[in-house]
Amino acid sequence: MRVLLTSWGSRGDVEPVVGLAVALRELGADVRVCVPPDEEFAALGARAGVPLVPLGPTVRSVVAGTRRPTTDDAFRLARELVAARFETLGAAAAEGCDVVLATGLMPAGARDVAEKLGARYVLACFHTLGLPSRHVPPGKRPGEASPKGETDIRKLWEQDARRVNALYGEALNSHRAAIGLPPVDNVRDHVFTCRPWLAADATLCPSQGMTELDIVQTGAWLLPDDRVLPGELQAFLDAGAPPVYVGFGSMAAYAPDGIARVAIEAVRAQGRRVVLARGWAGLAPIDDAEDCFVVGEVNQQALFRRVAAVVHHGGAGTTTTAARAGAPQVVVPQIADQPYWAARVAELGIGSAHDGGTPTVDSLAAALKTALTLPARARAEAVAGTIRTDGAVVAAKLLHDVVEQDRSPAST
Repeated sequence: MRVLLTSWGSRGDVEPVVGLAVALRELGADVRVCVPPDEEFAALGARAGVPLVPLGPTVRSVVAGTRRPTTDDAFRLARELVAARFETLGAAAAEGCDVVLATGLMPAGARDVAEKLGARYVLACFHTLGLPSRHVPPGKRPGEASPKGETDIRKLWEQDARRVNALYGEALNSHRAAIGLPPVDNVRDHVFTCRPWLAADATLCPSQGMTELDIVQTGAWLLPDDRVLPGELQAFLDAGAPPVYVGFGSMAAYAPDGIARVAIEAVRAQGRRVVLARGWAGLAPIDDAEDCFVVGEVNQQALFRRVAAVVHHGGAGTTTTAARAGAPQVVVPQIADQPYWAARVAELGIGSAHDGGTPTVDSLAAALKTALTLPARARAEAVAGTIRTDGAVVAAKLLHDVVEQDRSPAST
């Protein structure tokens, strides 16, 4: 079985794909992985023994600048990624593949290459927010906004489809025509298909009632991490009560101004020490006090089991890792699906959702105070026991079954 996995986005869009690649390889599959050429992702693939094929521009070049990407940037990136998928996937990467699985930022172009090569196509997502629904309105997307006061959910989703067409339609249909394929008139539904896969834990992200599409929920795709924590970090952890972890991942242009100072002072107000993750925003200590330890790339699966709470931006990966570790969370959401994960943390009672993306010392200290209570810790530990760890294996076996069905005499 030969499988092509592709994604474009932050680490939360890439690490699960590498986790799935490891599970597929254990089933004997020949796996190719096409993701952004960021150094961090290359190191991730090397650690897992999964070679990565570069796809499109680096994510850092798009999100780690001094300003937030504009609407013009979004339209330019959409065209660039469509072209990159046709060029990279349509070349040697997808040749001879039985199935192409795509995820990450609207992977327009992946299904089309699979169609041309006669391979099966699967769309996977890490949450349900972008999937059409009769009950939940669409999230924000670059392009023409819906009319003010519009509340009809059906119309809002129609307008969402038009925005996706505006972003990707011209480039997609131009490249389809170049390889002899007819145009598509609804890019969003074409990419999503009627049966997308949901690579998220059912406790953290229940799919029932969220969309009318026929979702296949596999569970989160976790990449095992057996790296030992650095000696200096272990010594810091051993030197006192469990500290509070603070990190905002790949949120560089989107990280709140002064978040390192605000977070450190809020944690100190609770009488706790701090483990500060540098991340793409380059967070740094505000003084030379010994109660703050800065980390770069580190095994979060091991670290989160040693902390009193995790303060973060609400990415799907960080939320899942903290939940699996039984660590209470404080989510300070910034963009995209992050408000959803913040709400789920609060609903499950495993921490707090900060009200708004720009905390003050007082507001963050209040949210942290809730997360540090004994009931929040007990609830976080209880929920940890429900988080399944076999999502990547489930997905790998499903892909194997898809290929075997196509090869069976009954399918010809």
